[in-house]
Amino acid sequence: MAAKTPAQWKTLFENVPFHRENYYTGPLGPDYTPGGTCLRLWAPTAEAVTVTLYHKGDGGAVLGTEPLVRGAHGVWSVWLPGEQHGRYYTFAVTVDGITRETGDPYARAAGVNGVRSMIVDLARTAPSGWERDVRPNIPPAQRAVWEVSVRDFSQDAASGVRPAWRGKYMAFTQQGTTLHSDGIHPTCLNYLKRLGVKYVQLMPIFDFGSVDEAKPLLRQYNWGYDPTNFNVPEGSYSTDPTRGEVRIRECREMIAALHAAGIGVVMDVVYNHTYRTENPLNSTVPYYFFRQNPDGSFSNGSGCGNEFASERPMARKYMIDSLLYWAQEYHIDGFRFDLMGLYDVDTMNTARAALDALPGGRDILMYGEPWQGGGSQLHRYEANKANLAMLNERIGIFCDDTRDAIKGGCFNAREPGYAEGKPGSFWDVGGAVAAWCRSDRLPPHAPSQIVSYVSAHDNFTLWDKLLCVRYERPEFTASDPVALAQNRLAAGIYLTCMGIPFLQAGEEFARTKKGEDNSYASSALLNQLDWKRTAACQGLVEYYRGLIGLRNAFPRLSAPDPDTPRAVRFLPVEAPLVGWVLPAGPERAAWKALCVFYDPLAETRVVSLPEGRWKLLSDGTSSTLWQGESTVCTGEFSLPSCSAVIFGLL
Repeated sequence: MAAKTPAQWKTLFENVPFHRENYYTGPLGPDYTPGGTCLRLWAPTAEAVTVTLYHKGDGGAVLGTEPLVRGAHGVWSVWLPGEQHGRYYTFAVTVDGITRETGDPYARAAGVNGVRSMIVDLARTAPSGWERDVRPNIPPAQRAVWEVSVRDFSQDAASGVRPAWRGKYMAFTQQGTTLHSDGIHPTCLNYLKRLGVKYVQLMPIFDFGSVDEAKPLLRQYNWGYDPTNFNVPEGSYSTDPTRGEVRIRECREMIAALHAAGIGVVMDVVYNHTYRTENPLNSTVPYYFFRQNPDGSFSNGSGCGNEFASERPMARKYMIDSLLYWAQEYHIDGFRFDLMGLYDVDTMNTARAALDALPGGRDILMYGEPWQGGGSQLHRYEANKANLAMLNERIGIFCDDTRDAIKGGCFNAREPGYAEGKPGSFWDVGGAVAAWCRSDRLPPHAPSQIVSYVSAHDNFTLWDKLLCVRYERPEFTASDPVALAQNRLAAGIYLTCMGIPFLQAGEEFARTKKGEDNSYASSALLNQLDWKRTAACQGLVEYYRGLIGLRNAFPRLSAPDPDTPRAVRFLPVEAPLVGWVLPAGPERAAWKALCVFYDPLAETRVVSLPEGRWKLLSDGTSSTLWQGESTVCTGEFSLPSCSAVIFGLL
């Protein structure tokens, strides 16, 4: 019989009887016990499956080969008696007469570069005290998210992190680090605790394919948006990628250290595509897990050569099983979905319900990019901005409307936004303040669904963008008072907007990548956090720290209910100024109301304050005035040029 064409596989996989016969709800992957391990693999189109066992994760002798037996619903299994912890394995899956060697799609551990899967007793990979690790209790008012790559966080020798831990999971566990170990300027975890952010969003930490873990890392770098094994931590971030258990233990140690500091961990997940089409999913059930064009070829809505078929039942199950695994075994506090617009609404809502069913699961964050990376064959409701009203109100989106209104379009280096004085942009800034709940720009939604931000790992850093707007040939490392004021204004806006505030690591110390807008595979030196800038830009760091603390003291800015945006009262100020007042609401707050003014102009402007006695909380340069005895104002106030000024009603 001739082998099936890709189009024929597509027809089969989209046939209801196929799923009725092959949908499986039980466990998959290695099921370890001290007396033996059962391996289960979902491969309904396979004609034969065998497993080959190895002593090592790379090279070495073969320990043996065993056939798997096909059971109900397309699940193949084999029982391996005796102690199997630490054994490595691969499957040989024969489909249409073609045999492919592959790792286990449900592997929890792997050898170097993730080629061989590993049987692991997870209890043995638990760091000391792991059973006592719990997610920190973080109220909505404190949900400021700081995004960083594990590599970038501590690669800089000035970080004070011990050399063996730089660029590794373990750097997050080192206490008391300071700049050049000077004992004065905090770095890394020590710095985060002082800054006041309550979530760290880690760029991909699952096993990715673009970095060769078997080679020195000095000349290798990648952000990691190229998954190989979705349920295995990345080996290059561990101190020993050749031993499968080390990366698990050290990843957990990192999470436990952040939790002990009161900081939650958001995991950046990239289920929307894989690094190559030759991967454990596609080698096990060719074409099933990836969306197809009418001719059966791979749809490319990710821009990376393939896209995950979340609408197919066993693909959806795989994705949700993976989320639950990370939440349960790694105590992850939230998930950020790369290219969330490539998933269907039903999958996202089902994932939300599955996480909610876990103990404390309703507090696990879910948000993502509500767009795609290209044309897709997802012909149903996409989890994008247009369908925001169809998503559970605890699934959020990155709001590029807020981003572009404040700093200008991210794809045109020269395009200004409100902070750089773009005419007419004050209307959109007003929309951003109320999380677009009072605008027809977005469908009906809760304000807490909006992630308010001006910079992330993609595109220009905020500092570089500001300089690109100002200069034809910017000096990115030079001091620039005007750009510094614009940076403070941009932060003052999005950190007083409703929703969840989000910032790229280092935005608060004018992080620069020398004008590189897509540094995913640039040098580690360009990408690493330059901890020396925390001292050079200490005033800006303190400004961010003060705003984050101020926001925490006024919970209504983070309120999830749709009624709150309607409580915002915009003040009759002369354009392009924006002014607004928000009463404190029922939740306890430090002030009865906030009054906020934004002034993007190069000169001062006088505004009238609403009736009452208003304490000056931030004057646009110092955002910590609220912590002490500061000026009490009534009547008129002169706004400094290019500033966000904040008052609290006494």
